[in-house]
Amino acid sequence: MPRTIEHWIAGASTPGSSTRRGPVWNPATGEQQAEVVLGTAADVDLAVKAAAKAFETWCDVSVSKRAKILFAFRELVNKHVDDLARLVTAEHGKVLSDARGEVLRGLEVVEFACGIPQLLKGEFSEQVSTGVDSWAFRQPLGVVAGITPFNFPVMVPMWMHPIAIACGNTFVLKPSERDPSPSRLVAELWQQAGLPDGVFNVVHGDKEAVDALLDHPEVAAVSFVGSTPIASYVHERAAKAGKRVQALGGAKNHAVVLPDADLDYAADHITAAAYGSTGQRCMAISAVVAVGRSADPLVEKLAERARAVKVGPGDDAGAEMGPLVTQQARDRVVSYVDAAERDGATVVVDGRGLRVPGHEGGFFAGPCLVDHVTPAMKVYQDEIFGPVLVVVRVKNLDEAIELVNANPFGNGTALFTNDGGAAREFQRRVSVGMIGINVPIPVPMAFYSFGGWKASLFGDRHIHGPEGVSFYTRAKVVTARWPHVEVGGEGSASFHFPSSG
Repeated sequence: MPRTIEHWIAGASTPGSSTRRGPVWNPATGEQQAEVVLGTAADVDLAVKAAAKAFETWCDVSVSKRAKILFAFRELVNKHVDDLARLVTAEHGKVLSDARGEVLRGLEVVEFACGIPQLLKGEFSEQVSTGVDSWAFRQPLGVVAGITPFNFPVMVPMWMHPIAIACGNTFVLKPSERDPSPSRLVAELWQQAGLPDGVFNVVHGDKEAVDALLDHPEVAAVSFVGSTPIASYVHERAAKAGKRVQALGGAKNHAVVLPDADLDYAADHITAAAYGSTGQRCMAISAVVAVGRSADPLVEKLAERARAVKVGPGDDAGAEMGPLVTQQARDRVVSYVDAAERDGATVVVDGRGLRVPGHEGGFFAGPCLVDHVTPAMKVYQDEIFGPVLVVVRVKNLDEAIELVNANPFGNGTALFTNDGGAAREFQRRVSVGMIGINVPIPVPMAFYSFGGWKASLFGDRHIHGPEGVSFYTRAKVVTARWPHVEVGGEGSASFHFPSSG
């Protein structure tokens, strides 16, 4: 029997009330390596109740003590970077170097949250009116929840729970059931860092657990990262239940390449951004917009590099790209390339038939490069979430910007050029939340916030960074007077609307 991955509630492993189990695959071999319990509404309620109980005392813990626990957690995560990376590789399939990079980017958010005493400093204004002072401060919301995707099982949850917990909230995480083990190790590290039981909880599951979190009356806020259809669903359902919601959706990230760009540099970086993590990144470059005379030489260089990508199991030190997360994901990738070919596009590099020796049962697809794609094709319109890079040809920068802005997604984009004027025009006119200039994956550092526009974000706040602190807290403003005047003198009550003076 495969090992069973259980929930983590109130500081202990628990099987919960459900008899349902989900398979956890080894994507490199196609074999089942574990099973994960799929939680019920009762399991979610148990976790939320534990978090609510813990909030009664955690919200009163000083910011200095919270920061000390964050620092201890930071040290433990740093010590276990390789352990977390191996778990990610085993269940997601990404190569070890990529998995390690994911953990380190998550760690940066932990480090940002360690500064919580500074981040929660309020504001004070003396003498806003005669004898009157005013000040503002922020307080935690209560129990908050995170619903996170399979593609970054360490980093994306760390965009949420370190900041939420540092702000004084308690947290219930519903990670992807496809790669659940990293969340269990993170829970144990929190406990070792001295976090009180119940402040951080993990409930595994599928739609039943998600809906229970969205509906639960004691959950004050929900953070979500995933596909656009599910982000829209999460936002609508949670908002109707009166919760604060940030729901990050899908992407179709464009890399615009101008004729003056260094095409070798652009091809190197676009190839890595398209096929790294097998394209299973919300910030992956999936569409190249080749401007003018750059098209033919750029496609030639991209094809050369795509054919050279080394595909293999994630624990192979020589591999640059691993398998897809499931067989269904692999089949979906193949179906989009099939459709593009039927629609008249040119499949320049075809990875559909790739087989890795010794891993014939693995969920592998090689890099695919598809040229002469039009916006009417499904291969362009949809977020494929796989190693498929499409090329759309346009005449000039204006057409490129129009193409990017017409796309319903607005997560990330990049421009490759040596023209500063063109770069400035691009970054001002393009309707996208995160922009790279000669940087293909412009993921902001932890002290900025991450988020897209249009169908890539539902809600008014981006994730982590300053907007993360704002999301997980709410403000109070106090206006105070300590009267010393005689009755009837200056400062006496008045029936007119109060004003400064």
